[in-house]
Amino acid sequence: MKTVHVTKKINHTSGKGNVKRLTTTAMLSAIAVILMYMEIPVPFMPGFIKLDISDLPALFGTFVYGPFCGVTICLVKNVLHSFATNTVFVGEISNFILGCAFVVPAGMIYQKMKNKKGAIIASLTGSVAMALLSIVSNYFFVYPIYYNFMSKDLILQAYQAIFPGVKNILQALVVFNVPFTLLKGLICVVLAWILYVPLAPILRTGEE
Repeated sequence: MKTVHVTKKINHTSGKGNVKRLTTTAMLSAIAVILMYMEIPVPFMPGFIKLDISDLPALFGTFVYGPFCGVTICLVKNVLHSFATNTVFVGEISNFILGCAFVVPAGMIYQKMKNKKGAIIASLTGSVAMALLSIVSNYFFVYPIYYNFMSKDLILQAYQAIFPGVKNILQALVVFNVPFTLLKGLICVVLAWILYVPLAPILRTGEE
């Protein structure tokens, strides 16, 4: 009888933790969608590029519950945001790919190194991975689709208006988009860790 009671208690605790995890993931996804709409123009970047910190909830969820939670948040926010855009989903697909490149390495490293050093390595690795993948994603996927709506020359001219030294789209992506994406990742990292210290213990209550 004692064994059965303990088993029931474990199952009850586990079920309660799963509900809390699901609820928290949904809440973070909703916050991420709102943050996607709160995009702002960035000085020294073409006008069609905006900054948002919608990857912040995904990174936070990754640190608390693991990479799968982060990927889920990235997926949900982009699916919901896609219904309100007219970019044939290309922006959301790119955002999802880069978001996964950000949270998956960070989450995997942090799961193996749950200390301050591991957190720093995980955060920087995720930010760098997202920044580097932005070259591939934009050059081979995003921009070729955008060329159907805005000519390649016009896009390049938007970059050259800021820095005439760029001669082609690939150079523009390296000079502009990589630092921009890296900065975006680092902003999310700083904010995530400011929030993580006070909130993570609360969110983890009932998980054990």
